[in-house]
Amino acid sequence: MAFQFVFSLIVLLFSVIIHEISHGYAALMQGDRTAEYEGRLTLNPLRHIDPVGTIILPIISLMLPGSFLFGWAKPVPFNPYNLKNQRWGEAIVAVAGPFSNIVIALIFGLFIRLYLAPHGIADGPVAALCAIIVLVNITLAIFNLVPIPPLDGSKIISAVLPSGWMRVRKSIERFGFLGVIVFLAFVWQFFAPLIPWLFRTITGLSI
Repeated sequence: MAFQFVFSLIVLLFSVIIHEISHGYAALMQGDRTAEYEGRLTLNPLRHIDPVGTIILPIISLMLPGSFLFGWAKPVPFNPYNLKNQRWGEAIVAVAGPFSNIVIALIFGLFIRLYLAPHGIADGPVAALCAIIVLVNITLAIFNLVPIPPLDGSKIISAVLPSGWMRVRKSIERFGFLGVIVFLAFVWQFFAPLIPWLFRTITGLSI
C-alpha cells in the first residue's frame, strides 16, 4: 500500500507537469514564447511544483476515505495577444492540457487491453501500475474539461460563446480556485461516474 501511495503521487506529479508543458508547447507553436522564456518547457518538477496543488492537496486526497487523487501544477504562463490565431488560439492552448492526459490514458489503457489482458496478466503488478496511470489521467482530463473558470474547459467554450462570456469568465477567475473547491464539493459528483465508465471502456477492466 505504501508503494502504491508513493507511485500514485509520482504519477500525478508527472501527469500534471505534462499537462502544463502541453499548454506551453501549444502556445509556442502559435508564436508565444512566454513559457519558454520562463523555463517552464521542462520535465524538471522543481519548475512546476505548486506547494498546495502538487504536494499538500494530493496527499490529503489520498488519505481521505472514498476520495480521488486530485491536484495541479503551477500554471504555465502564456500571452494570448502573442498567439497567431486570435480567434481559436486560447482554446487550442487550453485543450492541449487535457488532450495530453487523454493520450497518456489511451497509451497505458490500450497496453492493458491489447497486451497484458491477452497474455493473462491483467491482474498483475504491471497492470495495476498501468491502471493507476490511466485512472489519474482520466480524472485530470475530465476535471479540467469542466467549463468552470479557471479550468481549461472555460477557456475552450470561450471560443464559441458570445464575447460577453469572456468578461464573465475573467470576473470569476479573480476568485482563483475557490470556485473549483465549491465545484468539487457540490457538482463533481455528477461528473465522477464518467471516470469508471471511461476506465472500463479503455482498459476492459473495472475499478
